Formats: sequence, structure tokens, C-alpha cells
Amino acid sequence: MITVYKKSIRKIDMCIRTIEELQEDTREKQIIDIRDAADFEKETYPGAVNIYWEELAAHMDEIRKDCPVYLLCYTGQKSEEIAEELTEQGYEIYSIKNGYRAWLKMKLSKMMADHNAAEQRTKDIERSIIKKFRKPIWRRFTKAIREYELVQDGDKIAVCISGGKDSMLMAKLFQELSRHGKKNFEVVFLVMNPGYNEINYQTIKDNAQILNVPITVFESDIFNIVAFEEQSPCYLCARMRRGYLYSKAKELGCNKIALGHHYDDVIETILMGMLYGAQVQTMMPKLHSTNFEGMELIRPLYLIREADIIHWANYNDLHFIQCACRFMEHCASCGGTEKGSKRAEIKELIHELAQKDPVIEYNIFRSVENVNLNTVIGYKQDGVRHNFLDTYDDVK
Repeated sequence: MITVYKKSIRKIDMCIRTIEELQEDTREKQIIDIRDAADFEKETYPGAVNIYWEELAAHMDEIRKDCPVYLLCYTGQKSEEIAEELTEQGYEIYSIKNGYRAWLKMKLSKMMADHNAAEQRTKDIERSIIKKFRKPIWRRFTKAIREYELVQDGDKIAVCISGGKDSMLMAKLFQELSRHGKKNFEVVFLVMNPGYNEINYQTIKDNAQILNVPITVFESDIFNIVAFEEQSPCYLCARMRRGYLYSKAKELGCNKIALGHHYDDVIETILMGMLYGAQVQTMMPKLHSTNFEGMELIRPLYLIREADIIHWANYNDLHFIQCACRFMEHCASCGGTEKGSKRAEIKELIHELAQKDPVIEYNIFRSVENVNLNTVIGYKQDGVRHNFLDTYDDVK
């Protein structure tokens, strides 16, 4: 049993090459990007061709046997499996270690080495928020701040950064607000490392450097804890993350934590509550903490559409981590992090409905602002259930 295991490891190792080894290989070679077409079209390794990994079997005649072949996937996991199988079929084929992430890391490192170019890029990114994306992002951000009274004089806010596109944009928006806003407040850009792999953790630090966001990092062992949770590990992980963030923020003297939930998260939550939870509720723009006295949670991206955040990231050629959870590592290697989840189903349903009538998304959002208690069977307030019969005979 042990001998077989060692043999398997040696086989896999023989099929793996680093991104540096790919560049050092001066022979004629074929590079195949096996990510989906949409991601390939955004950016890929120079000279690569695209064959989606699920369609490789139908394109075997396009994989060359007269030269070395390098496979590029999202994380290196899927390409390892395929490279090992095709090696046994006589191909000289290699999986690029850590996949597309490794290529991005190399690009980032080269760019950051050029200080002047890096500084100019940061300025361009900041300018894009105020200029090109002023209406869809900046104005909606400041509108949420005003309408929901999210920021007050004297606040010290922990802007919680997960490393994804939403929280990174939120960090830049708060920097702009502190420069141009009317409120007097402080911010701490807080990153919790719950057990990220090396590539994800480095990507967060690199992006923070690109964006000129001075992050404060602290460690936790959340991923190790939830690894043993068989039921609802994502729910437990989310609750633990929030608790750790509240605790650290309070330790740093903050009275608020800011999370990067956006407009699309809100409407998805409304519909999920109705279809899967049999309840009418929403993701609130701000909340008082029930476990940390004097602390609040705010959601400054509440009015910003996810498509506009993606557009901003793509426009500035920014690449952020998606879901960094260990449970999703394999899923990420195939090109998705939410596939098969209830939220993904709801996202797709909303997309289909909006294709027929674009106003549907707005109506879902507004539905929880227009609740008429005279036309509901029952509701709950402060833990107490109320029924329409309670006041039915109270004729005015």
C-alpha cells in the first residue's frame, strides 16, 4: 500500500513544472489553457490556446505529440490530473504548478519591481473610481453612506478585506471618502488569515500593495476548525469569521466593521429567504452587534451592482481571489466557486428573470421597503410573533 502511494506521488511530480521552468524551456512547445472560454478571453499566458478541460476528449487531435505540452488551469489541480493521465498515453505533458495563479503572481512581482510604473498604476486605479466609474460606483457608494447613515464623525471603522473584488474596492472607496468626504473618521484595513494557501495569501498582499492599501493582518485557525464540520461548514465559517473580525476590530478601538456585500447579494438574499427559508427578510445595510456591545456592522456597497464591480476590476486589469476556502479549492480548479450552491441557483434565476424584464431586480430590492403589515398573515418583531387576527376585530 505504501509503495503504491510513493509511486503515485513520483508520477505526479514528474508531470509538474513551475511557471519559471515553462519560461526556461526554450524548445518549441504547446501551451493549453484549460480554463473556460470567458476567463481565457480576459487574459491568458502568452501564446496559449484554449481547450476547456471538459472538452479535451473531443479535441485530442489538437494536442501535439511532437513537442512538450504545458497545461494551465486555475490552481494546478485539474491540470495535474489530466497531465498524469496523458503522460501514460505517451505525451510529454506537464501541469503548471499553481496554475493561472502562478502566472498572475509572476506578473505582479515584475510590475511591483518597477516602482514608478506601480505608483502610476495605483493613481490610475484611484482616478478610475472618481472619473470613469463615478456614476455606477462612487455615487452609489456615497448615496448608501448618506441614506443609511453608515458613517458618523468620530467613527473608527474596520474595513474587512477578504481579498476578493468587493472588499478590495470597498477599501479604495473608503480611502477616497476619507480624502474627499465631510465626515471625520478613522479606518483600519483589516485582513484575517483563516488559513489561506500560500498563493491566495500572497495575492492578497500583492493586491494591497498595488492598490496602496495599508493592511493590518491577524491570524486565525478557522479553516482547521470547520474542516471537521460535516453539516453546514460554510455557515459555521461565516459566523466564526464575523466573530473574529468583531473581536479584533474592538481590540483595535473600532466601533464598526464594514463588509463588502453589494446590491446583488441583497436581492439574492431576499429571494433565498422566500424560496428556501419561507420568510420575508433582507440583508440590512447596518446592524447592531448582539455579542459585541457598542459595535455595529455596515455594508457600504449596498447600492452597487456586482457587474459594475467586475467591470472596474477588469478595466484596471486587477485579479482578486475568489473563494479561498479549502472546501472550494477543487471547485475553483474547475473554474467556479459557487456552482451547485443555493445562492448560485438564485443568481441564475434572477438573471433569467431580468433578461425578460430588467425592472425585476429593482422590484425585488424595493419589495422589502414596501411591506404593508395590513396585508400579511403574520410577522415577527423583537422575537415576538404577531398574527393578523390579533387586531382583526379592532374596528376603527
